[in-house]
Amino acid sequence: MDRLKLRVVLGSHPHVQAVKSGELRSDRFDLDFIEYTPTNTAFKPMVREQAFDVCEMAIVTYLMAKAHGKPLVLLPATMLARFQHSYALYNPERGTLGPSDLEGKRVGIRSFTTTTGAWIRGILANDYGVNLDNIRWVTFEDPHVAEYVDTTERAPKDKKIQQMLLDGELDAVLGETSNDPRLKPLFPDPAAEAAKWYARRGVVPVNHLVVVTERLAKSHADVVAGVYDLLKQNKTQMGAAATPDLLPFGVEANRKPLELIIDYAFQQALIPRRFSVDELFDETTRRLN
Repeated sequence: MDRLKLRVVLGSHPHVQAVKSGELRSDRFDLDFIEYTPTNTAFKPMVREQAFDVCEMAIVTYLMAKAHGKPLVLLPATMLARFQHSYALYNPERGTLGPSDLEGKRVGIRSFTTTTGAWIRGILANDYGVNLDNIRWVTFEDPHVAEYVDTTERAPKDKKIQQMLLDGELDAVLGETSNDPRLKPLFPDPAAEAAKWYARRGVVPVNHLVVVTERLAKSHADVVAGVYDLLKQNKTQMGAAATPDLLPFGVEANRKPLELIIDYAFQQALIPRRFSVDELFDETTRRLN
């Protein structure tokens, strides 16, 4: 019987290198890796065309894809998670700016629907009392999910987000880091803010997980479970997980961050209703831990 060959996109993370190199492999299927740099450029073809069998995907992109009936199924395998407070910048030459000062300001972000943007806006709204509707959002890219109607202001095509910040055309930007000494973090001490936030919320903000096509999930549920097992083996090979675990695997380990990002995505009208965590998965992936 021919071995199944799966087209796969995963980022170049240390915790997937053994799978990508073939050191960890299955006796039932082969993985044909396709490289996309940056990885997020694969999200649009996966959402719109199901161009791959298995693909890393930002969680907000997946939530929006699910809301619009895209035939994708989530695996509870975190590829990227991070505290978000350091991914917001402002230009101090134009005066001091803090997270509570953004109403009435022009704030740039690559796309309004990015997961980092959704996390930071959720933090601004729920922890700093910022009315997100009173911010002038300036974006640079279309959403991955074509059906979402983006009402933000679009930056001119020749403009770069950090240069606009340096030139005073934006007051702050989200989803960006920089070593430029002219820029400062919007949260004055991002590490301390993240530690306080984690103490209060008990959540590691997950950015990227993994999705498979519904077609693969329905026809080869055992293969989908096998892909998850390989990824989990690779993570385990890396040794003891940090505390907090920045790569949660399994539905229960991801439940709290998923509940919170669903809340934030709903508050920000990125999705029309609050999904339950369990409905993000199918019968096979819901049992993965």
